[in-house]
Amino acid sequence: MARQFPLPLEICPALSRDDFIVAPSNAAAVRFVDTWPNWPERKGALFGPKACGKSHLVEVWRAASAALRVSAEDVTPEWILSVPEESAIAIEDADGSDLPLSVERDIALLALFERPKGTLLFTGVAPPNAWKSATGDIRSRFDSILAVSMSAPDEALLSELARKLFADRQLPVTDAVIGRMLRALERTPEAISAFIAAADHKALAERRAVSERLVVELLDQKEQA
Repeated sequence: MARQFPLPLEICPALSRDDFIVAPSNAAAVRFVDTWPNWPERKGALFGPKACGKSHLVEVWRAASAALRVSAEDVTPEWILSVPEESAIAIEDADGSDLPLSVERDIALLALFERPKGTLLFTGVAPPNAWKSATGDIRSRFDSILAVSMSAPDEALLSELARKLFADRQLPVTDAVIGRMLRALERTPEAISAFIAAADHKALAERRAVSERLVVELLDQKEQA
C-alpha cells in the first residue's frame, strides 16, 4: 500500500463555550465561569486533576472578559508593571511542581491581589489552601480565594471528549471506534488525546479511514512497544 508522508500540520482545538462538554465532574466550574462578571469576589480559582478542562474554561472566561493569560512562574514585579490595573488576568498552574518558593513572586502576586480593580482567576491541581507560598501574606490570600473544584472525567465525558478530539482533526469515526479505543486505553484525557493523534498520523500515512481495524492495529503496536 502506498504511504503518504504526514505533514506536521497544527491542530487547532475548538475551545469556545459551545465546545465545552458539561458533565457532573465540571458543572459547578462551568456555572462559576458563566456567571462572570457577577462573581461575589474578584478573585477565584479552578482546581482539579490535569486535563479535566481547566484550561478550556480559562479560554471561555478570557473570551468573555478579555483577560490576559500567564503562567504562575512568569508573574514577576517587572511583568506586573506592564499590566493595566483594571485588567482581568488568568494565572495558570499556581501550584506547579516546578515552582520554587519565591518571595519575589509572592510580592508580585500580592500586588495583583491588592489592585482596586481587575479580576483574577487562578488554576491549579490542588485546592488553593494547599498551594505553596513563601510569605504569610500570600498564604492568607490563597486561603481566602473562592475556589471551585473539578474532578476527573467519567466514561460518558471521555466518550464525548474523544468525539470532540476526532472532530478537531476533522476525522469522522463511529461509536464502535470510540468504544473500542476507550476499553483498551488508560482512562485519562492525556492517553486518549495521544492515541487519537497517533491514529490521525497512521490514517494519513496509509490513506485510510480511522476504523476499528486501524484502532486494533495501533493498540497491538502499543502493546508490543
